[in-house]
Amino acid sequence: MRLRAMAKINLGLDVIRKREDGYHEVRMIMQTIRMYDTLDIRRKQAPGISLTVNLPYIPCDERNLVYKAAKLLMEEFQIQEGISMKLTKAIPVAAGMAGGSSDAAAALVGVNRLFRLGLNQKELMERAVKIGADVPYCVMRGTALAEGIGEKLTPLSPLPNCYVLVGKPGISVSTKTAYENLKLDEINKHPDIDGMIRDIQKGDLHSMTEKMENVFEPGIIEKYPVIQEIKDFMEARGAMKAMMSGSGPTVFGIFEDKRKLFAAADALKKSALAKTVFAARIYNPRGGTEDE
Repeated sequence: MRLRAMAKINLGLDVIRKREDGYHEVRMIMQTIRMYDTLDIRRKQAPGISLTVNLPYIPCDERNLVYKAAKLLMEEFQIQEGISMKLTKAIPVAAGMAGGSSDAAAALVGVNRLFRLGLNQKELMERAVKIGADVPYCVMRGTALAEGIGEKLTPLSPLPNCYVLVGKPGISVSTKTAYENLKLDEINKHPDIDGMIRDIQKGDLHSMTEKMENVFEPGIIEKYPVIQEIKDFMEARGAMKAMMSGSGPTVFGIFEDKRKLFAAADALKKSALAKTVFAARIYNPRGGTEDE
């Protein structure tokens, strides 16, 4: 079985407060895009889980969320057979695009199908939160409002058709670093998440992109000015808006015009600003097949 683990971008990201347990309360609008890792899963008679990854620096044991997700279901359902998994990464690592979380979601979906466990999406999402805050969203996919620590999800109307240019500079930013650089009491302007939701419901892409904001940006851009340079580069070449995704450092630009998208992608590849450049469509699970 081969599954696609799709990347996400944050169209809006707000941090409300820090809770007593150390976690942060967030309000985010999440969107899946057609950029993906692939996960091949095969049953084997010998018990246990074997995992291989195409990148040598990614662990292949319980430190990997794919391994952790598969083990969670196999232990719960006392599966005696084993599985071998091969993960092929294309989503940049530590990039603010939920690559690891999406890989874990694919493992849950794959083990559920492979062994005919009969879990529905809601039941998979309930288990997914034990692996990570973004994993339930990566099981659901599409356009959604995420609240709480990211696990409280409300599906939204699909985003109008548009294109996404992804540019990741040759740096990595951990979520921990992003929160350390975030001074909650100094945030002057919070994203208008409710306004964005109304725009999405009306299908008004222009109004929604005007409201796109990420509270992590100022602190991360101060440390890594190249992020601002990539944003400016995309907007100068036709992006309706360019913004950092998640805790960064990846920047994405929203385009209506496919020709402008590809021209901007070519120009960004030729520049020295981004190490990874990828042009993609948005993904709407309710409006198309997985194999489009």
